[in-house]
Amino acid sequence: MPFDDLRQWIAALDRAGQLKRIQTEADPILEIAEIADRVSKSRDAKGVQGGPALLFQNLKGHPGSQVLINQFGSDARMKLALGVNSFDEIAGRIRMFMDVKSPQGFLDKLKMLPLLTEAGKFFPRTVPTGPCKEVIQRDNFSLLDFPILQCWPNDAGRFITLPCVTTRDPRSGKRNLGMYRMQVYDERTTGMHWQRQKVAAEHARERMRAAVEGKSAAVDIMARSSGGSVIPEGSRPSGKMEVAVAIGTEPAVTFSAIVPAPPEIEEYLIAGFLRGAPVDLVKCETVDLEVPAASEIVLEGYVNLDELRIEGPFGDHTGFYSLDDLYPVFHVTCVTHRKDPIYATTIVGKPPQEDAYMGKAVERIFLPLMKLSIPELVDINLPIEGVFHNLMIVSIKKSYPGQARKVMNAIWSLGQAMFTKCIVVVDEDVDVQDIGDVTLKVCNHIDPERDIQFTLGPVDSLDHASRLPNYGSKMGIDATRKWASEGFARPWPDEIVMDSKTKALVDSKWKMLAKELGIE
Repeated sequence: MPFDDLRQWIAALDRAGQLKRIQTEADPILEIAEIADRVSKSRDAKGVQGGPALLFQNLKGHPGSQVLINQFGSDARMKLALGVNSFDEIAGRIRMFMDVKSPQGFLDKLKMLPLLTEAGKFFPRTVPTGPCKEVIQRDNFSLLDFPILQCWPNDAGRFITLPCVTTRDPRSGKRNLGMYRMQVYDERTTGMHWQRQKVAAEHARERMRAAVEGKSAAVDIMARSSGGSVIPEGSRPSGKMEVAVAIGTEPAVTFSAIVPAPPEIEEYLIAGFLRGAPVDLVKCETVDLEVPAASEIVLEGYVNLDELRIEGPFGDHTGFYSLDDLYPVFHVTCVTHRKDPIYATTIVGKPPQEDAYMGKAVERIFLPLMKLSIPELVDINLPIEGVFHNLMIVSIKKSYPGQARKVMNAIWSLGQAMFTKCIVVVDEDVDVQDIGDVTLKVCNHIDPERDIQFTLGPVDSLDHASRLPNYGSKMGIDATRKWASEGFARPWPDEIVMDSKTKALVDSKWKMLAKELGIE
C-alpha cells in the first residue's frame, strides 16, 4: 500500500525498527549533521551500513519542532519506501509497459485493458484542499522559524536540502519536479541552485527568450546566467517565474524529484507509478502551480529573470565544497504547512550518505530505460565512492568491433549521464557489481594507449577539477576482450577456472572441510 504522507511513512519506519527518536537536545547548526554523518557511516550487529532514520524531537532554538533525516539511508529503507522487496520488481514493471505492442486485433485490445486500467491509476489528481493548508501564512512568516540545517563549517549558511521544487514549462505547460538546494539568505529569500543543465533552468531560459528581443541577446544572457558572470544592466530580461517548493513529502514523491525522467514524462506521474496510486495535488495560494496535498511545508514564490546572487559554498556529495557562484533568487510570497510540521532534510558529504542509497535505487530501477537506447547493455554499476557522475562501470554483449566505444558515446548522449567523467566497459561475463572482479579484468585487459579515449564536453557543475566550470574532459576505457577485427593479432588467454567435476567433488566435502578449518 502507498504511504499517504510523511507521517504514515515515519510510522512504517517505526514499526520496522528503522527509526530512532532522539530526545537529547541537538542544534540544527552543524550538530545534527555531525550526528547524522556518524550514523550514516555506522554498521549494525550484522555489519549492515547506514544506521537508522533519525527523528530529532528536542531542537535547540526551535522548541516543539521535529527534524527527520536519514530516512532513505539504507538499502532496506529504500525498498520499504517504494514498497518492494527488490528494485527488480519495479524494473520489471517498467519493462512490461515498454514491451506493449500495438494491438493487432480485438483480442489483443482486450488483453491490453488491464494494463491500461492500471496505467490510469498513475496520473496525479487535483483535490480541493489538503493537510498542507492547515496553516496559511501570507504575511508575518519567516523561513528562520523552521529548523533548517547548516551542515558543514564552511557552508555559506543554512540550506534547504530536500526540497521538491515545482516549475512549469512556459511552452507546453507541463510541470517539472526537481530537487535543488536552497541557501537561506533571510526570512523570505533563498538561493535556487538549479544548474544550467537542469529542467527548471531551461524553463527560466525559455522565459528569458520570450522576454528579450533578438536571439543573440537571449543567448548571451542565458550563457551568463548561473555561469559566474554578471548580466549587463542594459540587457537584463524582466519578468518573474513562479516556483513552488514542497518539503516533507511522502517517499515516492521525494524520490521522483531526483529520478532522471524522460523530459516528456511528469515526475508526479512517475511517483504515481512507483506508489501504484495517484498523487493528490492542491492549488497554491499565490502562484499558479500545484503541490502535493499532504506536504508538511510549502513555500510559494517566484524568481526574477534579471536577478542573480552569490550562492554557496556548500559541502556537497562529492566530499568537497562546491564553490560559490551566481544563481537565481527565490522570493517567498506565502508559506503553508501542517500544524506542527515535521521538517524533512538530508546531509550530503563524503559517501556513504543517504543520497547514495537513493542513487543506487535509481541505477537499478532505470536500467531498462537505458537498455531501450543501448540494447547491448547487460548491467551497470555506479559505485557509491564515485559519487555517481564520476564513474560508471558497464557490461555489454559485444557483437562487433569498436562496440565498447559506441556504448561510451551513447551513454554520454543520455540526459544526466552526459556528466559521467569515467566510463569503463567490460564483457558480459564480468560482474560489474563485484569491484574486485572488475579491477582484475580491467587491469589485465587494457593496453592504456590503445584502449583509453578522451572526449571534451559538458561536465557536472560540481566538478572542481575541470578546466572550466561546466566544461571539461571525460574518459572511456574499453576493457573488453580484443578481437582480430579490432587489430589485435595475438592470442587472448583463457581465464583460470577450476573444472566442474573437481568443483562438485569439493562442494560435496565442503561442510566437513569448513568445520575442520574453522571457517564458514
